[in-house]
Parts: sequence; C-alpha cells; structure tokens
Amino acid sequence: MVLPRFIFRFTSVLLLLTLAISSKASGLEDQKNYIDKWKDEAIRQMVLHRIPASITLAQGLLESGSGKSELSSRSNNHFGIKCHKDWQGGRTYYDDDAKGECFRVYEDARDSFEDHSLFLLRDRYAPLFELKIEDYKGWAKGLKRCGYATSPTYAKALIELVERHNLDQFDDEGVAWIRRGEVPERPGEGLVASGEESSGPKNEGQATPNRIRMGAGRTSGFTDNDVAWVEIAPGETLAALAQQLGLAVWQLRKYNDLEGADESTAFEERRNLYTQPKRRRGARHWHVAAAGETLKDISDAEAVKLKVLVKRTGIKADTPLRAGQRVPLRFMPREDGSLPWYAGKTHTR
Repeated sequence: MVLPRFIFRFTSVLLLLTLAISSKASGLEDQKNYIDKWKDEAIRQMVLHRIPASITLAQGLLESGSGKSELSSRSNNHFGIKCHKDWQGGRTYYDDDAKGECFRVYEDARDSFEDHSLFLLRDRYAPLFELKIEDYKGWAKGLKRCGYATSPTYAKALIELVERHNLDQFDDEGVAWIRRGEVPERPGEGLVASGEESSGPKNEGQATPNRIRMGAGRTSGFTDNDVAWVEIAPGETLAALAQQLGLAVWQLRKYNDLEGADESTAFEERRNLYTQPKRRRGARHWHVAAAGETLKDISDAEAVKLKVLVKRTGIKADTPLRAGQRVPLRFMPREDGSLPWYAGKTHTR
C-alpha cells in the first residue's frame, strides 16, 4: 500500500519536529546538569575574586557546550582560554580563529574555573570590576568590549543563558557569603582558617563544606555603603596581600587610590584597604571635615570615589580643608550649599 503524498509529508514534518524538540530538551537537560555540577565552584570563585557566579556559569555553558565539547571533556578547559606566552602548563591544539591554535590543558576542571578568574584579573579586564557585582548584563557586555570573544552576539548569548536558568540567584548566594566575610571551601579540602568549626544546621548524610575567614582570619567587614575592606598589618606589602586575598595588585592600587604604589609597597601603620571599588555615593549626605583633612582622606574614610568628590567640589584631592567644611557625599549641592529637592528621596545604589 502506497501512502498518499500529503500523509508522507505530514509524517516527515512530524518526525523532524519531534527530533528537534527532543534535541532541544536534551540540550536544556545538559545545561541544567552543568549548572548543578558547577554552581558551587562558580559561587566560590565569586567570593574569592569578585566575578559574578552567573557570568562564570554562563561563560562555562557557552564555551564548553555544557561540558560536552572536546576541549572541556578531554582537556578540562571550560572557558576556551588559549595558551598565551606566559602559560607553563599542558597544551593542546585546535583550529579556532586560526589553524592549530594552542589551548590550555588542566588536570582538574576546577583549575579551569580558578584560571578563568585569574585570567580576568588582568589589566585588560579592569573596567569590569568597576561594575556592580550583581550587574550580569554589564559584565556580559563588558566582556565583549574587552575582547574576550570575537562573536558579535557573545554578550547577548550570555545574558540569555543567565535569564533562561535564573543564574543570578547564585550571585545572591555569593553576595551573602561576601557579607559574612567567609569563603565556601571545596568539599573535602582545607580547614577552617580561623580555627573555628563550621556553624549552622547540618543534615544527616549531607556534605557540609568547610568555611574559612576571608584573608585567613584577618579582620574584615563592610562600610555603611557596602564596600568590602580588610585590615592590614604594618610591613605587609601589596604583593603579599594581593596573593593572600586572590586579587591583583592593580585592584588594590586602584580601589584605594594608591598612585605610585607597586608590588613592593609596604605600609608603615595598621590600616584598612578596600577590596572592591568605592561607591559614587556615601551612606550619608555630608562629611564634615576636620582641619587639614583632604578629599583623599574623606574618600578613604567614606568609601566614596575620589574622582567623584573632586568633580562635586572642584577641590584638588590633596588640598587641606578648613575645619567644619562640608563635603557632599551623595548629591551635587546647589550654589548656596543646600541639597537638591530629590536628596531626601530613597534611592537604590
């Protein structure tokens, strides 16, 4: 019996649709499995290096084909990072932008996540760290602008992955860890650096990761306008501090307006250093200056960007101020020194 032509066509179309739907469902399932497997590592990297977990996961999904690509499955390279001249580890070769390009090989896929974070700490990606850590759209677009990938749709693809799987929920988890001043340790690795036992309820039969204090027990915290800081001891150098905190020297230098400082710069007195960019706004409207205080001093005390204070006041960063002089921390004052009408309104940062 010969089937009518229209029935044959309908059957063929139905088969193709079924295969397409099945393929899409399989792809989504692979993505979900990848997220479940690597979300904890992405959160850990966020706490250590201030890179949104949502972006790390989205890049991993995209670059590794949900962990199914040959580069990720055979070489544990989840982010498509090429060798470059400073790479001392294993190597493999694939055709990419050019024929036979060199890519990094890792013994453990977790090393790929760590190397991805360190890769983004280079000067080339410095503008990303001026963004809010929850701004996944800004990070996605910034990665493209900084030249991480050549695809014109790279940022769009990352944003779609974040929103499809609600990956920003893991940014919220990362922020919670940061605010507690703790780092989620990899299960089965490391000890509690502060010498304290992990706290909180434990479910029987469920692994509970160790927790360590940020900076191996050094005092740390947040300012009233949510900028993280750590206390440093006399004699500590920027290089040693950056290595311990998992940051780059340029980050500490930039976040604290340490012009002229380098890796060997040591501090004579105990003080606090910021480990993320200062804000454009302070926690209050004004800072009342003490005699001889400068905008640099106020910027350090209030965690407000120095260049913003200079622009608002028209005063040079190192000019001594008179006692009682008021410096605006949140809004540009009128000529008579009063605040604009919207200064008392509630704003999100």
